[in-house]
Amino acid sequence: MELRDIEIFLTLAEELHFGRTAERLHVTPARVSQAIKKQERRIGAALFERDNRRVALTPIGQQLFDDLQPMYRGLHAGIERAVLAARGTTNVLRLGMVNENPQDLRPLFDTFKSRQPECDLQLRYAGFADPFRLLRSGDIDLLIAWLPVREPDLTVGPIVCTEPVVLVVGPDHRLAGRESVSYEDLGDEVVFGGARPDYWRNWLVPTHTPSGRPIRVGPIVANSAEMIPLVANGEAVSPCFAHSIRYYARPDHIYVPIRDAPLGRWALIWRTATETNLIRAFAETARDLGPIAL
Repeated sequence: MELRDIEIFLTLAEELHFGRTAERLHVTPARVSQAIKKQERRIGAALFERDNRRVALTPIGQQLFDDLQPMYRGLHAGIERAVLAARGTTNVLRLGMVNENPQDLRPLFDTFKSRQPECDLQLRYAGFADPFRLLRSGDIDLLIAWLPVREPDLTVGPIVCTEPVVLVVGPDHRLAGRESVSYEDLGDEVVFGGARPDYWRNWLVPTHTPSGRPIRVGPIVANSAEMIPLVANGEAVSPCFAHSIRYYARPDHIYVPIRDAPLGRWALIWRTATETNLIRAFAETARDLGPIAL
């Protein structure tokens, strides 16, 4: 079994979606399907159950995933250690970001690097569709996510930044010319779905207005890029964080302050069971620096 085919199998086992697997690995869905069929022919059994609605591991597929994943991670860890040694560094810390504003957090990153010059700090995009998956899979060591986070296996560390919440609408939207809006206004709108878990999404995008009117959920999106044409076309609106004004400045996106939205707080999150000295050092740096007001 070729290494690339193993990678495709393991990624599909995590995503359970051929399109997302292809996007994550920068291949075509046909390549993913071809690799899985090839592996199933070699093994002599189905690895996935799939129909038009769902993809799921078979018992044999689950067994293969459990056997291959630790070895695959070990192989990558070995290569990573060799790369670090060649660079003259000895440690790596992988930081995932739900937000997409790394330049705003440069003071935190630079301060940590000055304290830990032997550490290679790597940034990864975690997304909002399943923000804690990369932590639990071991693909990242730390995550920056908005609060609240109420996961029993995760530690909530110091707040790294705070910022206002705004509403993004299309240029011809009825709210585009307002100086500010209220969450009550969303009772007449369609918002995006896709972020999870529900309690985490509902902090930013509530299910009801303050008076109790339901807020309709429309298109399901997995990342900010999928939102762009839908907002521009007026198909949905979305509460989002103020850094989007700078990082997603577009002529077809209008950002309006939400006057009754609480201040957004972004914190460091990590798996309690895999806490390391480097994680503690990064958290200590964040505490010493204090929250960055955006």
